[in-house]
Amino acid sequence: MTGRYAIYLAPDRTTPLWHFGTSWLGRDPETGVCAVERFGLPRDLHDEITDTPARYGFHGTLKPPFRLAEDADEECLRVALRCFAATQSPFVVSRLRLGELGGFLALLPGGNCSALHKLADDCVTTFDAFRAPLLESEIARREPDRLTPVQRENLKCWGYPYVLKEYRFHMTLTGKLDPKNTAAVRAVLESASAEIVGRPMSVSSVALFHEADHSQPFRLVGRFEFNATS
Repeated sequence: MTGRYAIYLAPDRTTPLWHFGTSWLGRDPETGVCAVERFGLPRDLHDEITDTPARYGFHGTLKPPFRLAEDADEECLRVALRCFAATQSPFVVSRLRLGELGGFLALLPGGNCSALHKLADDCVTTFDAFRAPLLESEIARREPDRLTPVQRENLKCWGYPYVLKEYRFHMTLTGKLDPKNTAAVRAVLESASAEIVGRPMSVSSVALFHEADHSQPFRLVGRFEFNATS
């Protein structure tokens, strides 16, 4: 397949977390079903602020989107993911919280999240052999002159600025908000996510997402369960 792939954390589809995230964004990236719940927000505003995150699907990034290297294919990537998952043990993030990051709202981890960061670091480095080098246009889109030296080095080495020590796990719920709407949107999300915020999140798999081309949304095309014993 062409297009881009990404390795994400996607909550188990039977959990309230998955139901909340896919309902809020209005799309289940695994089934393709669209069943939006606006939680009281005006339709136009809800559609506007969820347009971009809905395209990527509800997730937490582990290995950001990448094009496949010339000598790689999806089946090889799947085999590598299956082998990787077999070495991983499930763990629990103690709680989630609603927070603001770069002008958008997201679910963020609370408490100790070292296991989550290690998982992301391992995904970034382990699967980089499958990543095609960035095109000049892709580098320019990241505006390297506005990045810190560490972020520029990450972009050069790993294809994305915000990995390793620059990484912050988040599950995006909105695009960048107009400040005049932030308080209202946050109030709605605080109510809508009451069953999620403050509760633990189990992490027992990684997911492979695929974007066929830039006109198509990302689809969840495979889950890989952790099988290692503690």
